[in-house]
Amino acid sequence: MIVHLIDGTYELFRHFYGIRRFKKTDPPFGAVSGVLHMIAKMIEDDTTHIAVATDHVIESFRNGLWPGYKTGAGIERALLAQFHPLEEALAAMGVAVWPMVELEADDALASAAYLAAKDKRVEKVCIWTPDKDLAQCVVGDRVVQIDRRKNEIRDEQAIKAKFGVAPAFIADYLALVGDSADGYPGIAGLGPKTSATLINRYGHIEQFPAGVLASKEASANPEQNKVKRSGRELSNLERALLFKNLATLRTDALCFSNVDELRWTGPAASFAAFTEKMGDARLAARVEKLQKCAQ
Repeated sequence: MIVHLIDGTYELFRHFYGIRRFKKTDPPFGAVSGVLHMIAKMIEDDTTHIAVATDHVIESFRNGLWPGYKTGAGIERALLAQFHPLEEALAAMGVAVWPMVELEADDALASAAYLAAKDKRVEKVCIWTPDKDLAQCVVGDRVVQIDRRKNEIRDEQAIKAKFGVAPAFIADYLALVGDSADGYPGIAGLGPKTSATLINRYGHIEQFPAGVLASKEASANPEQNKVKRSGRELSNLERALLFKNLATLRTDALCFSNVDELRWTGPAASFAAFTEKMGDARLAARVEKLQKCAQ
């Protein structure tokens, strides 16, 4: 079997702004409907095992580790109002959905990929998201990342070609170069090429010889000094290890106990009423037809 894991938060954003770009409007459930039609299309294309991870709230435990970490501030109300309806609609559609609170959707995807890959019946795990941090979950050509936007499937070799390091070092790489989307700056003076060179030469940040990162201290950006320990600014090594902690996805979320739980067997009885609320009768008919085929 092939297990498909979807970044629901990313897809909600993608459909929301896609609708606005082409229709210049914000339908109340437009992005939700778009995500559900996308999943219906995947099922029509013989996807059998599928699950969606969502950010029930944007903030997570990482906000307590770094003050500049991403928050829900600035998210448009018309988009934010569709976060919880998406989770409800997915559940009504019969799709496994994991709304995350303390952890993030990316942690759920990483945990689910780890759990699914342990099952010998699983031939491949596909993680549908372009997020850089999910690259750390790629294993050979068995656990891959799919970037729908660029129409790319990234196995381990593709990750190495894109970032210059193997998947196992992605958290180290992001710690050094930073991730503006997640709100941490990395180490000033270290770009992608230099960071990849250091990692390929020395290994994980914890294995770097003393002084390798200290040489960058003079160029440290004040933005990086938001966190202090014992009244002093963090060294570059301490910052790098902190950022690596932020970049490292957790794999211990109990998303499911058996991969069979991810098999789509049809919607709940409440799905028709939900599609009526969304004003999308076409979706109800589409999923009803799929249910008959799945039986």
